[in-house]
Amino acid sequence: MRMVQGTLDDLGTPLSDVTFVVVDLETTGGSPSECGITEIGAVKVRGGEVLGEFQTFVNPGEPIPAFITVLTGITDAMVRSAPRVEPALVAFLEFAAGSVLVAHNAGFDISFLKAACARADRDWPRFPVVDTVHLARQLVSRDEVPNHRLGSLARLFGATTVPDHRALHDARATVDVLHGLIARVGSLGVHSLEELKGYSSRVPTATRRKRHLADHLPEAAGVYLFKDGQGRVLYVGTSVSIRTRVRSYFTASEQRRRMAEMVRIAESVTPIVCATPLEAEVRELRLIAEHKPRYNRRSRHPERAWWVKLTVEPFPRLSIVRDVAGDDARYIGPFASRGSADDAVAGVHEIVPLRQCLERLSVTRLRSACALADMGRCGAPCDGTQSVDEYAEVVAEAVALLTGDARPAVSTWRHRMDHLAEQQRFEDAGVVRDRMISLVRGASRAQRLDPLARTAELVAARRSETGGWEIMCIRFGRLAGSTQSPRGADPMPYVEALRASAEVVPAPLPPSTAATPEESEKVLRWLDAPGVRLVDIVGTWTCPVGGATGIRQELEPVEASKWNAPGFRSA
Repeated sequence: MRMVQGTLDDLGTPLSDVTFVVVDLETTGGSPSECGITEIGAVKVRGGEVLGEFQTFVNPGEPIPAFITVLTGITDAMVRSAPRVEPALVAFLEFAAGSVLVAHNAGFDISFLKAACARADRDWPRFPVVDTVHLARQLVSRDEVPNHRLGSLARLFGATTVPDHRALHDARATVDVLHGLIARVGSLGVHSLEELKGYSSRVPTATRRKRHLADHLPEAAGVYLFKDGQGRVLYVGTSVSIRTRVRSYFTASEQRRRMAEMVRIAESVTPIVCATPLEAEVRELRLIAEHKPRYNRRSRHPERAWWVKLTVEPFPRLSIVRDVAGDDARYIGPFASRGSADDAVAGVHEIVPLRQCLERLSVTRLRSACALADMGRCGAPCDGTQSVDEYAEVVAEAVALLTGDARPAVSTWRHRMDHLAEQQRFEDAGVVRDRMISLVRGASRAQRLDPLARTAELVAARRSETGGWEIMCIRFGRLAGSTQSPRGADPMPYVEALRASAEVVPAPLPPSTAATPEESEKVLRWLDAPGVRLVDIVGTWTCPVGGATGIRQELEPVEASKWNAPGFRSA
């Protein structure tokens, strides 16, 4: 049953409370898609006591090969009057309902059971599974047994039943092997089903001993902070269940080398319970930015952002800056790196003849033109060839590309890439593509963030999994607060309480929001998610028709497949 599996994983059920059904199958061969089941045997145990047994022959609907009969002793005559696989399977599933399945070389037995379910048009119940072969390989050395076959392990652990390739006999022997293996892991401090399923000898004993750090953590959504002996934050993470997630760091499921090193250093874990999953994600970002933990690789430096700015002067140009200033200039971004900002600027220069010189030009003091004017890539306002009004028309093209309808520009880029590709100049076409995508991404971010940055307050809600409402208060792009209303309760009092208690957020300089770009992007993704309802808004929310956001959504998948030709560098 699926509910049982979730409960066991979440609560870490003690092994003494787990109901195991140890199963063994006999079949007509080794392929579940081509061969049938001839016998099912199973033993149900809990706390070391046998609760029941199950055994049935199964008519496979085909002759049993002679070598199988020699191996198992099961003949065609023995299965001729036996039930076919569907009624036998139904009976077994009823016997095993709500349990954890155990088998020796479980992949074999479970694959046949799943194949039988598929042929019977039944859903597989997705039992938790424990494989005694896997456990034995971790716990039993070759000095003790010549191999990890069931017969060898049964002799080692003094099984009361000798395995003989009959399903019920082999299941009984596997029960004794299971109990022997559980006794061994118990001496190593493994006492719950989750720990048993994730057990690996690759997990150092020192790491396993630190599982007590998770003992008193809450089973709730939120953020957790691993700290060293001096209280310094080593790592910040988030989970829908803090306790379950932290416990996984002390099992074989955690395979990242850096995390193993971090766990060796950690001495405590601090939980922060959050009202909603979005709040947990946002708090994680803020805590990483605040503490800059050595074992977090992302989001440590949100201040390292770049913007592309169209300057305010008689002859504007594009400039790459670190911050948005209150100068009425046009901005796109932020960009994660200087390189992507450079690509975006080059993308504009590909199709709009803006000047590329760096100094401020004077209307009255003229100077000689540069090589770009001779190449026809600049109108030469520097030497008076292009007037302020004429140059303003070029600027208007750039403004439309950066903040308005970018579709004509994208069409121009695509024609240029097609032309270069026809000439087999794939490297050059790849450069044009990278510049286009960088520019569209930057413009898209600015167009998405700008209305958020100008909205003094936005309250939105979405149905929670428990039946109530997740309610967010967002001010100038920053998550100012969140709460949940219970199932069946009127959500409006919770909305008003949230608005009264939410963080006071000063207005930023758009398109920069009052939060880091990554936080505002998370807020936007939540607002775009299905089922989110706008409760109230203080401000206006508009985006340009044909803007970069819509183009980016349709462009990136297409370009990723279309332009990954030989010689193209990746975007």
